[in-house]
Amino acid sequence: MSEKQNNEESQPPSGFIGKIKKYFRNPFFIKTQSVSEVTDFLKDAVDQKVIDKEAESIASKAIKLGDITAKEIMVPKIDMVTINIDEDTNEIIKKIIDSGHSRYPVLGNERNEVVGILLAKDILPKLFKGSIEFDITGMLRDLNVVPETKKIDSLLEEFKEDRSHLAVVMDEYGAICGLITIEDILEELVGEIEDEHDVELDEIIELSKNTFSVDSKIELEEFISFFGLEIDPLSIDAETLGGLFISKFGVLPKIGDKIKISNVSIKVLDTDSRRIKKFKVTKNP
Repeated sequence: MSEKQNNEESQPPSGFIGKIKKYFRNPFFIKTQSVSEVTDFLKDAVDQKVIDKEAESIASKAIKLGDITAKEIMVPKIDMVTINIDEDTNEIIKKIIDSGHSRYPVLGNERNEVVGILLAKDILPKLFKGSIEFDITGMLRDLNVVPETKKIDSLLEEFKEDRSHLAVVMDEYGAICGLITIEDILEELVGEIEDEHDVELDEIIELSKNTFSVDSKIELEEFISFFGLEIDPLSIDAETLGGLFISKFGVLPKIGDKIKISNVSIKVLDTDSRRIKKFKVTKNP
């Protein structure tokens, strides 16, 4: 072994990756038999200040990706923005402007026929040249089609390998039931990713005296501070109000479900197929 290698191995690990690699080399960690044991070790790593709570949260969620299917986090068919292969170009341009998406599944004339994906940027050269009428057939790119039972950890690997960002999801009968993007998967790890098309609204809106509409993405610390709750946010295994609510129920709650914390009642006001969106919060005097 060279002197350089000896020097490198004698140096203490730096940064998050180095610390977690050193921690995982612990012989007790290698003997773990289940996901719950790994999760316990991650929590122990937080207690020992080897990693911070945010890193522990991301690592724990990453471990659980193999238990989540495409169906659970996909955008349902009713909310998809698609283009038909024979659609008028003016309609195509209008869809792109109205939706603001960068990629669009293109459907054929047969039922549930997916012929490819259209990138909005591929149309720009045509528009730049002043061409309003054009054929999108030659612009289409290959599109992944996956079953609804596909685990999102393996789908993420496929996205990385073929450098794609979107897949159409099919049910067991071969019918289109939704689509899933690489952003949907990443949001399972790090939470909501807002882009330039997302509308940022006030997180707390007063509806009437002691009644509020609260965004599910509000940070727990901000929520606790606003309502004057005597709770330590670090004692709760969640970072947002939505995360807190889901951790209490164990599954995605439905509209009308509610919990009570101290003198505050929290009720699900609005949700979609993937996440809670709004709560109605009532403060009892």
